[in-house]
Amino acid sequence: MTFTIMGHYKIEGRDPTLHRVGGGRYTWTPKVNFTKWASHEHFYKGDWLYFGFDKHIYNVLEVNKTNYENCIDTSFINNITRGGRDVFQLLEARPYYFLCGRGFCSQGMKIAINVVESTPALPPTALSNKAFTSSRMSNTKLIVFFVTLLTRTFI
Repeated sequence: MTFTIMGHYKIEGRDPTLHRVGGGRYTWTPKVNFTKWASHEHFYKGDWLYFGFDKHIYNVLEVNKTNYENCIDTSFINNITRGGRDVFQLLEARPYYFLCGRGFCSQGMKIAINVVESTPALPPTALSNKAFTSSRMSNTKLIVFFVTLLTRTFI
């Protein structure tokens, strides 16, 4: 997302973040407190989740809230298991629910996250008047310079 202000300033929105689920490279395992980990993260639309795990033992399923709460691994929304180093992009601002099937959900391998709309790093309304004042001062000095130059040329 890019904002242009007065034709001169561009403010970029935040870049998507890659969240390593559980905090490490291979932490989609029963030994991680995913609720605690998620409570320290901020998830925005466009961000990515990285699940690192042994694909021969674990999997990652996107499920609905009921299946999440009851550790039901049938009728899942999406099986994102590919190779054990799998990513999933959070394309909508909404709650997401993931769990590991094969009996591991009941051992704590599940995570619920809430994704919110991405906001620009500095929205146009957050710019200080100082930035505009500084810009106006620079433009004013430039105009005075050119007027002075033109005046001297024609005199």
